[in-house]
Amino acid sequence: MKKLVVLITLLCLTNARAAKDTRVFEMRTYYAAPGKLDALLARFRNHTCRLFEKYGMTNIGYWVPVENTDNKLIYLLAFPNREARDKSFKAFASSPEWKAVVKETEASGKLVVKIESLFLQTTDFSPPIQTGDAGPRLFELREYTASPGNLDALLARFRNHTCQLFAKHGMTQIGYWTPMKDQLGAENRLVYILAHKDAEAAKASFAAFRADPVWIAAKKASEDKAGGSLTVPDGVKSTMMKATDFSPIQ
Repeated sequence: MKKLVVLITLLCLTNARAAKDTRVFEMRTYYAAPGKLDALLARFRNHTCRLFEKYGMTNIGYWVPVENTDNKLIYLLAFPNREARDKSFKAFASSPEWKAVVKETEASGKLVVKIESLFLQTTDFSPPIQTGDAGPRLFELREYTASPGNLDALLARFRNHTCQLFAKHGMTQIGYWTPMKDQLGAENRLVYILAHKDAEAAKASFAAFRADPVWIAAKKASEDKAGGSLTVPDGVKSTMMKATDFSPIQ
């Protein structure tokens, strides 16, 4: 059964390379005001997600970090292009229905103190986005900062080795993206999301991955060719997340 799952995953990755998702993705991070995260989630659940869809935005996934000291909500939207994105948000923000929702939900104060936005494009090895309920899962947002001049080499290592090994060791790959050309980190950043059964499964999968002779050889070969690590010191960040109850991806 495990071999079958790995084979299916590899076939999906192969198909993804033949049909790259050309949509524009936007990863948005909201920092809720103290004590307001539940109210913010309720607003998305009851109003915002529906209005996003009404105005042409595609809801992909909504998550909160497992360790959420900053009261974050992280979510991902998709659009045909940047022009469509700007048009959708303008229509959404100016709609009487949204203005009424804001007035009602912020009667006792603003729900959000800061918003971060990052426009992303899929890599050529990113699998097709699969929404729906796949059972309880732990999601992991991973962000890599490549060492100078080595983003292409890092992407090649993922394309040729890492993705297949992730599948081999039981990790579900949700998507891989790089920032668009006008975004911070466009020249050195890779963003991707994995899913695991739980924290123990994530730990076991990565332990097996790192000990795999194929990975050890691929890592050494890529670093020998580049003259050093493909990422900067402390250039790999991981955020464990759980999907909200209204997230299309579960």
